[in-house]
Amino acid sequence: MKSDLSRIWPYLIITGASLYAGGWFHSQYVGRVWPFAAVPSGGGNADRNKSNDEPSKEDHAGHDHAGHSDANSLELSESAKKNLGLTEQYLQAIELKNYQQIITVPAIIVDKPGRTRTSISAAMTGIVTHVHVATGEAVEAGDLILEMRLTHEDLVTAQKDYLQSLGDRDIELKEIARIEGVANLGAISSKQLLDRQYSRDKLESLIRSQRESLRLHGLTEAQIEIINSQRRLLAEIRVYAPSPDGHPENEVRLTRHMLVLQDLQVQKGQSVNAGETLCVLGDYAELLAEGQAFETEVTQVATAKQEGRSVSAVVNSNGKLEKIDNLQMSWINNEIDPATRTLKFYVALKNELMEDKLSADGNRYISWKYRVGQRMELGIPIAQWTEQIVLPVDAVVREGIDSFVFQQNGDHFDRVPVHEKHRDQTHVVVENDGALFPGDVVALRGAHQMQMAIKSKSGGGIDPHAGHSH
Repeated sequence: MKSDLSRIWPYLIITGASLYAGGWFHSQYVGRVWPFAAVPSGGGNADRNKSNDEPSKEDHAGHDHAGHSDANSLELSESAKKNLGLTEQYLQAIELKNYQQIITVPAIIVDKPGRTRTSISAAMTGIVTHVHVATGEAVEAGDLILEMRLTHEDLVTAQKDYLQSLGDRDIELKEIARIEGVANLGAISSKQLLDRQYSRDKLESLIRSQRESLRLHGLTEAQIEIINSQRRLLAEIRVYAPSPDGHPENEVRLTRHMLVLQDLQVQKGQSVNAGETLCVLGDYAELLAEGQAFETEVTQVATAKQEGRSVSAVVNSNGKLEKIDNLQMSWINNEIDPATRTLKFYVALKNELMEDKLSADGNRYISWKYRVGQRMELGIPIAQWTEQIVLPVDAVVREGIDSFVFQQNGDHFDRVPVHEKHRDQTHVVVENDGALFPGDVVALRGAHQMQMAIKSKSGGGIDPHAGHSH
């Protein structure tokens, strides 16, 4: 019996040692050296959807996920996504795009000379008898603005002379008709008929000159015809809103051009002299953006104008930055302002009618989107970049000297450090250096709020000097 134990004892020792070593090896390495043997990878767009066996929230506590770490990852609930506005529209895969590098210059919206403001002056002396519109009210080209009773002595005399000439011509025409039949019978000489016809021609010439004189006094062709047909002096005149494009009166209402009575300078019963301003009308359909470029930017602005490059503008509209594309430069000033050392240039700006309604008292008021004096920034393109990662400015958050975007990874958003090549007011060009790839889904807004949430979760940033002294 003893000899049998001595023969199997070595085998028992070897077997026990093997079992012990296997248990120690399993406890030390399995699940640690090769975690991928038990945990599926979470990286890549194809693996970002949750599996059917979704882990509970308790499974996330106390350990890092594959593909992201807790310190640089944020789990958002559906309500949190809604609060950040992360709809499908703002969760998009990265696509390489072309980008125009621009320089931004400050600008202000100004009048378009000779178009925005139109002064209406009294063509003759008179007294205002009725005012049909109020200050700030909207009118269409051709609408009646006010009426005046004429007291202009020269105009009264010109009308009287014109009526006298019309009467004299009527007498001559009747006399010519009477003697024509007698002259044909030989009762009177033909010389008498020729003298009458000559007098008629002289009156016709005088009437034409008097009609031109009435036009110079400010009467329209229609008003002169009233004098001609009714054979009475014109005692009142009407002042209408003019057409900026100079259309005839019978075509004015077809244009529906909206004007604003910016400044009414007379009132009912007021006496006005010829040449005195009655009112000022504002036409805000077309404005200009006056840009101010520094001397170092003059060449770039001039080159963009020569090559016909489109200009963009960024304006604050209702608290939000709005971008306007495809604007064209009209002209560049030829003088640099000696005080500011800037060069002014002008960009055409089409306006938009935002409101058009009647008030309770029947007056019409309109509101335009862009207003004179409003500030904006103009973007002048100076270079074209192709195949770039271009993200909205709300998708990239700056933290000190670092910049981050948030990449969707399943139900989490991983904070990814990136390098900014260029930033303007609306977009950021991110370096295509492998931090992000086309097809990666990133949050296109809310980066700042998510960065604050990560800092709050970690209790603030880590002090790089903690634990040692210099």
